[in-house]
Amino acid sequence: MTCCEGWTSCNGFSLLVLLLLGVVLNAIPLIVSLIEEDRSSQNPISCFEWWFPGIIGAGLMAIPATTMSLTARKRACCNNRTGMFLSSLFSVITVIGALYCMLISIQALLEGPLMCNSQGNSTANCEFSLKNISDIRPEDFNLRWFFNDSCVPPAGSKNPTSNDVTASGWRASSLHFNSEENQHRLIHFSVFLGLLLVGILEVLFGLSQVVIGFLGCLCGVSKRRSQIV
Repeated sequence: MTCCEGWTSCNGFSLLVLLLLGVVLNAIPLIVSLIEEDRSSQNPISCFEWWFPGIIGAGLMAIPATTMSLTARKRACCNNRTGMFLSSLFSVITVIGALYCMLISIQALLEGPLMCNSQGNSTANCEFSLKNISDIRPEDFNLRWFFNDSCVPPAGSKNPTSNDVTASGWRASSLHFNSEENQHRLIHFSVFLGLLLVGILEVLFGLSQVVIGFLGCLCGVSKRRSQIV
């Protein structure tokens, strides 16, 4: 087995782990919303999980490349030039899905849970578009809704002031599940930070497989294994 074939097989296992992790993370807020009483019609935590960044982006769109890579050893489907080319092609789909997962997660981390919104549980701020992503500025990544003692804006105020972040920014370590607000903040932060990391890793593995696949396609694979097909 050449290094191209070996990396393809290892890559498949890594993508499988990330795929399952993405699906589980995406399902957590969905399950929480269902078990809370009288909340099944509207998720009290967020609404970005209904864009299914982990289930579709990091999950379904990664299945073709994962399946192709995992069968590299047993069925030799990646041990010829055509197989390596297909693994690269499927990995492009994986990268697209992972980027989708990352963009949704970034937008969700910027907006915070619904209860941290000035409009309460309104889903008005859960719209996702490329325009929303292009409007993001570096200073927006302060995670004010998470680091403040309370993310619920006071009456008559749309957003907490930036001074609040400096005064109590590092008190987030004391957050625990002692209130509904803290539960929503911790779940929202953990889920979408996890999905962001999953998306980043899938992009890296996907791009590496694209490169390895094209190398295998151009340079060929081991003769002994290529004779199997």
